[in-house]
Amino acid sequence: MSSPKSKSDPKKGGGGRIADNRRARFDFHVEKKFEAGIVLQGSEVKSCREGKVQLVDSYATIERGELYLMKAHIAEYKQGGPFFNHEPTRKRKLLVHRREIHQLRTALDQEGYTLVPLRIYFSKGLAKVELGLAKGKNKGDKRQSLKDKDEKRGLDKAMRRDRKS
Repeated sequence: MSSPKSKSDPKKGGGGRIADNRRARFDFHVEKKFEAGIVLQGSEVKSCREGKVQLVDSYATIERGELYLMKAHIAEYKQGGPFFNHEPTRKRKLLVHRREIHQLRTALDQEGYTLVPLRIYFSKGLAKVELGLAKGKNKGDKRQSLKDKDEKRGLDKAMRRDRKS
């Protein structure tokens, strides 16, 4: 007996979240977020629907007035065979308005800023990338993030314990 397809589970063929870059929020201070469409080949879309995407160490860059996603790994589609597949870490074009590219270029010219993909998801059947304009954290900032996370976890645990009693 098969279960109905879920809209939020990309592994079951529906829309929703494909991949998160949780490491980006640990390594960077995200100051502003942008949404961009992503140009994918057919086998890449099928791999995305199966959730076979990794955003670790990926970034976005502006080349010749266009925005590209670099080093994002979308696994090859197994059923595609050797002839109809794609290169897993190829450069992928991102679709944004020209004025947004101009805003991003001026922000990236400032020292220390980079464009980091935060997540890839489907919206109304189209693949989208959420980009964050971010500044790198130093070692002390990362330690503080871990400390805050531990405190929050302890508070949540105490709250759950209070609700049970």
